[in-house]
Amino acid sequence: MKKTLALLLSVLMLVTLLAACGGDKPTDDPADGDQQQTEEPTTPDTTEPTEPEAPAAGGTIGVCIYQFTDAFMTTYRNSLQEILEGKGYQVSTVDGANDQAKQNEQINSFITQGVDALIINPVMTSAADQIIATVQAAGIPTVLINREPTAEQMAVYDKLVYVGCDARQSGTMQGELILDTPNKGDINGDGKISYIMVQGDPENVDAQYRTEFSVKALVDAGMEVEELNLTRGDWMRERGQEIVANDLAQFGSQVEVVFCNNDDMAIGALQSIQAAGRKVNEDIYLVGVDALDAALNEVQAGNMTGTVLNDAVGQATAAVEQMELLLGGKTYASGEQSVYVDYVKVTPDNVGDFMK
Repeated sequence: MKKTLALLLSVLMLVTLLAACGGDKPTDDPADGDQQQTEEPTTPDTTEPTEPEAPAAGGTIGVCIYQFTDAFMTTYRNSLQEILEGKGYQVSTVDGANDQAKQNEQINSFITQGVDALIINPVMTSAADQIIATVQAAGIPTVLINREPTAEQMAVYDKLVYVGCDARQSGTMQGELILDTPNKGDINGDGKISYIMVQGDPENVDAQYRTEFSVKALVDAGMEVEELNLTRGDWMRERGQEIVANDLAQFGSQVEVVFCNNDDMAIGALQSIQAAGRKVNEDIYLVGVDALDAALNEVQAGNMTGTVLNDAVGQATAAVEQMELLLGGKTYASGEQSVYVDYVKVTPDNVGDFMK
């Protein structure tokens, strides 16, 4: 009996030992197979859309300036650079060197590089058709600045906008600065205002309007006017100095008013006025446009009758705002493609408000 019990116990122990060893072996049980599969890493479904990479801050902007040596456009382009870079854009600014063919090449180069938008200060307003056709063919959102095409020219491309000032307003304000003097510009009391006009670039619409509307303001106020001379000065200080020196030598005390289409030429004119022994606001009047720092100093010192603020910072700000609207998908209907920033008259009474 005892032998039988011992034999049974040995068999039971052997069965238990075999079962324990068998538990370490893989099983074909489907449930166990599923569990093993879920523990392995899964392969992503490549047919599902993936999250796009975050774009770089801002974008790439090409800026074309007609000429770096222009004092006003230096202030303007520096403002553009500061605003754009402050917003995270990569900015490349090029000098057209007052050469339209060169600027055309620069525009094409920017397009080839794949810039996101262009800001263009045309060398020549007459080149607007070619510039617009080029950017339209490339589909590049474009802001034109400082030199305004016609509404008809801009209407062909709905991703184009002009930002600037209405030059007619600046010319009118120049005339008003003269009308605001005690004798309304008629220093010698002969019943008429005898003036010389130092014009910028006559092909430029700003020069055309400033020339026309400064005198128109006098005529509209009932004043008789006499143009002694009108000469092209190309916006340059040395040309302003040369032209006014020649005119003062030729016309002498007949010259009562000197109109300059911009401040740089007015500063040059002032040098010749002083060299001739004349005194601004006593025996001659002198007005400009732009409100450059140098001109503001002369207005404050009484050496210029006044100037007109051409708000470079305001225009640069508006240009960037419009560019960003275009980049956001905005398009413009015909007749809605000009955005204007107001000019402001600067006189000895308010000049301190504009000085840094």
